Amino acid sequence: MHEFKLWAPRPKKVSVQMGSGETARLVPMQGPDERGFWHVTVDACGPGDDYGFVLDDETQAWPDPRSKWQPNGVHGLSRIYDQKAFQWRDHTWQGPPLTGAVIYEMHIGTFTKEGTFDSAITKLHELQALGVTHIEVMPVASFAGDRGWGYDGVALFAVTENYGGPDALKRFVDACHNSGLAVLLDVVYNHFGPVGNYTGKYGPYVTNKHVTPWGDAINFEEAGSDEVRRFFCDNALMWMRDFHFDGLRLDAVHEFMDRSALHFMEQLSAEVDVESATLGRRLVLIAESDLNDPRIVTPREARGYGMDAQWSDDFHHALFTILHCEAGGKGYYDDFGSLDKLVKSLKDIFVYDGVYSKYRKRIHGRPVVGLSAHHFIGFIQNHDQIGNRATGDRLEHIVGLDKAKVAAGIVLTSPFIPMIFQGEEFAATTPFQYFADHDDAEMAKLVSAGRKKEFAAFGWEENAIPDPENPETFQRSKLNWDEVHEGYHAEMLAWFTKLIHIRRASPSLNDGDTAHTEILFEPDEKWLVMERGKAKVLTNLGLKDAQFDVPEGYYLLAQSKNEIAINNAKVTLPPNTFAILCSEQPPE
Repeated sequence: MHEFKLWAPRPKKVSVQMGSGETARLVPMQGPDERGFWHVTVDACGPGDDYGFVLDDETQAWPDPRSKWQPNGVHGLSRIYDQKAFQWRDHTWQGPPLTGAVIYEMHIGTFTKEGTFDSAITKLHELQALGVTHIEVMPVASFAGDRGWGYDGVALFAVTENYGGPDALKRFVDACHNSGLAVLLDVVYNHFGPVGNYTGKYGPYVTNKHVTPWGDAINFEEAGSDEVRRFFCDNALMWMRDFHFDGLRLDAVHEFMDRSALHFMEQLSAEVDVESATLGRRLVLIAESDLNDPRIVTPREARGYGMDAQWSDDFHHALFTILHCEAGGKGYYDDFGSLDKLVKSLKDIFVYDGVYSKYRKRIHGRPVVGLSAHHFIGFIQNHDQIGNRATGDRLEHIVGLDKAKVAAGIVLTSPFIPMIFQGEEFAATTPFQYFADHDDAEMAKLVSAGRKKEFAAFGWEENAIPDPENPETFQRSKLNWDEVHEGYHAEMLAWFTKLIHIRRASPSLNDGDTAHTEILFEPDEKWLVMERGKAKVLTNLGLKDAQFDVPEGYYLLAQSKNEIAINNAKVTLPPNTFAILCSEQPPE
């Protein structure tokens, strides 16, 4: 016996189809009620049985918008899934605090050669040894095709079979927790993918009153928006309750078009707090936003939206344009490129905090006041900043090993919560390219052509741009774990491991109060001294040696090149090097 409930205000008649083919049977649903809900209880069915909904006088059965399992892809029938059947081992799990986190962003399909949740488990010991505390998994909701980044999900409650399905995801999260690793999930609540989205047949999930880069906006404020908001809030709670995720990363919240008195993010934050109290473990929400609006991470009690943290793009852009002088002339990078911008990002978080932006041709952002830097995620690489480049080249491919080591040093000693992208820790030779598998032929053709046209505007030859729809683009993006402990890869891994160990052991480097960060810099010679409590961070990105005084009681804790040493109370940094001086006891 199974009870079916469906929000579908658009059709006049709805039936549940149980099974398929000659043995399929139709069971009429009762409704709709005044809110557009249909109900029916079907005997002799349960977990493992396939079903779909037949609307009005159609003959085809459509998948459930809230399907928990799509074993035959997003176009196929849904399958009843028992969330309570899995035997968890993490009953006493309490994850580490986000304020002291070192986050590792992971794409399951390319993290290992096999590209599954189960194969990812076999590499968790590598992340334990590295010292990360949180894994952030790129979206796993079901999407059309066999491969993709995950941001074109259409069956948002169902785990993609490409990675192993719902039970495999639970095994992965359970294994992470038993390895001492918290797990965050990237979710997409700003649009549905272009192929396989059937929600429009049921109700007004999107609205043409607003337009996003992906088309019509999610309906957070028009007629029917109560149920749409409920859909997304229930989805968020499901991941944390039934799949034991420790938090979510919300994709591009600046595309949430919501003028409601209670903004969707505020509603979601409040409901997650209730779920956290009910489950007895800390749950967090991380937003991606380019609004430079501190209200997103301001607590609800202070009339903010209540997100726990957000990605800090200004810091990335400021650091990248210092490392790569040719980054200018390419969109938002034109707003950066000088050392003072990097310094401002380290001190004030937002570079554009109510000042004029050449790129936007308007004043952008507002100041961050009274908030810890632990509300902001700092990084030099992530899936967007690599994958949205023409060939998916990584930082080390662009600026070289020495500068990549300097970048790692700045990220991991910054006041922000640091995040690294898979493979960054060992300077992976493999790129991370944009790949997709739209099973609609016309859509696939448009994506391939659009990618070439986009980068042709920057002077790229068309044949140099990887075709997103070609399976080889996906295959070449898979990490090569055989190289990890060899040559310069091992050198980079040792550097990341040391930096993470130092950060996690140092009270000064875990202080999120930017008032405790003092910075001295020389813009022409491109050197920078950042003092964070008892830690003094030295960076030289200039063309000649830079010499710094060493205060009494300070010792050299870490250096990106072995030839750096203290002589006569001074330390000399060659070009493109980084060092940490400290007066605290060294970590063991």
